[in-house]
Amino acid sequence: MFKNAKVFRLSAPFMLDHMALHERLMAQRFRPCGPLEVATMGWASPLGPNAEVLAHAANGCLLIAARRQERLLPASVVAEAVAERVAEIEQAETRDVPRRERTKLREQLLAEMLPQAFTRSRLVRAYIDPVGGWAVVDASSDKMAEELLSLLRKSLDSFPAKPLTAGVPVSERLSAWVVSGSAGDGFELEDQCELRDPGDSRSVVRCRGMDLTIPEVKAHLDSGKRVVALGLTWGEHLSLVLDETLGLKRLRFADELIDEAADDAGEDETLRLEAEVSIMTDQLRSLLEGLTVEFELQTDMLEAGSLERSAASADAARSPSVDSSSRSEPEAASDASGEPPPWS
Repeated sequence: MFKNAKVFRLSAPFMLDHMALHERLMAQRFRPCGPLEVATMGWASPLGPNAEVLAHAANGCLLIAARRQERLLPASVVAEAVAERVAEIEQAETRDVPRRERTKLREQLLAEMLPQAFTRSRLVRAYIDPVGGWAVVDASSDKMAEELLSLLRKSLDSFPAKPLTAGVPVSERLSAWVVSGSAGDGFELEDQCELRDPGDSRSVVRCRGMDLTIPEVKAHLDSGKRVVALGLTWGEHLSLVLDETLGLKRLRFADELIDEAADDAGEDETLRLEAEVSIMTDQLRSLLEGLTVEFELQTDMLEAGSLERSAASADAARSPSVDSSSRSEPEAASDASGEPPPWS
């Protein structure tokens, strides 16, 4: 289950099935850092270290994962080593070390120290939902989400996906919910929020474990602060914090849903993952539909009916009864405009 979610809107139908996506990802498969590399990033199996497949299909979605490895060599450690080397030279040769020579010394020391530095790895999962037209990354920061999407664009040559764009000011809508004590249709207020003064980013109030309708919270709103993050429950089965960028944080799925997934899968780890992905993607699809209504998210990037055609094409590609050879590749990959998507 994802803990956070950065959501992007697909601006063209995604036509690849999981095996075709796997083949495209193979060129950027993860490899460890070389002796002189600071960091590397590549695709790993979303099913775990013992699996080989780089894309997994579940509930109409395509699950992928990127692994990023970096060498832990703090800049302060390098700076200290450079200072020591400079001091040795100045003492031994009784001269000042110029800036250009210091730069060369730093490069030499990096080459010496990098191969000995420890490495740290992080796995970032994501999924593509061709039916809903979403790409969802399990990340709390824009930087990590964009790194994964950049790698995906490199693997597919193009992956047109854009951050969510609201038609109404998000913080104003969240503030209105707190003022009224009632959230939008399908949402319920929880007991946490963050308020910030639009004119002073350092003026922040964090409320947690309290009734958000109390006078103290209202007084902060009356003074000009606005809600920039709000705890919500969606449909009784999903708890989250929604921020002003429409990022989803602290995702918590109801225990009964998690127990249901565990019961259905038994001891099979792959079945357990598929059950969890199915539950998660169903809940997030529903949530994103609710957010689309409440915040008037832009949906005109996809032509009417293109998602349904995409879903039908994906189902046909996975179905053994369909003779795909009867259609030419350009025809199978074309969208309503007649142009093949860039990832076909």
